[in-house]
Amino acid sequence: MQTDIILSGVGGQGILSIATIIGATAITEGLYIKQAEVHGMSQRGGDVQSNLRISSNPINSDLIPTGCADIIISLEPMEALRYLPYLKRDGWVITSTSPFVNIPNYPEPDKLKEALEALPRHVAIDVDTLAKEAASPRAANIVLLGAASPFLGLPEAQIENAIRNIFARKGEQVVEMNIKAFRAGLEYAKGHARTKPA
Repeated sequence: MQTDIILSGVGGQGILSIATIIGATAITEGLYIKQAEVHGMSQRGGDVQSNLRISSNPINSDLIPTGCADIIISLEPMEALRYLPYLKRDGWVITSTSPFVNIPNYPEPDKLKEALEALPRHVAIDVDTLAKEAASPRAANIVLLGAASPFLGLPEAQIENAIRNIFARKGEQVVEMNIKAFRAGLEYAKGHARTKPA
């Protein structure tokens, strides 16, 4: 198996936590993993992007070529669209619909929605609202991870184990909050994944 993932968003949204959990799960499954340097983390509110590659065979490069990503996981809708040139024809976009308006010429929300809905394979999810309803506003990134989990090629139970292990030092309450957020995103994706004929 091989899964190439583009992670994107803006600084402070929790992209690194998503990458850490996916990476820990892949290692538990005995898979190879490479992650390119995360760009933009030093600037809160600046754009963030990272390449994450998982494979059952050794991986030569940590960079995903144009047109080769299986999944774009984005905590910001405009950032999801920014990296579409990297997506395979049959790839999936899993994105938050909540805009983070950090530039003067940010696209109109209706235009963004229209562009997302035109994608052949996507899950567009209001992670902020779902996180508030299911767990905590701070767990929006884990809601998005849950929505992406059916497309990662990794066992969902092992992803939950990775969440437990990574958040264990923060206490059981934080662990359970993140497990709830993960499951909420997973259930949403099962009912709202959209595909269109090629």
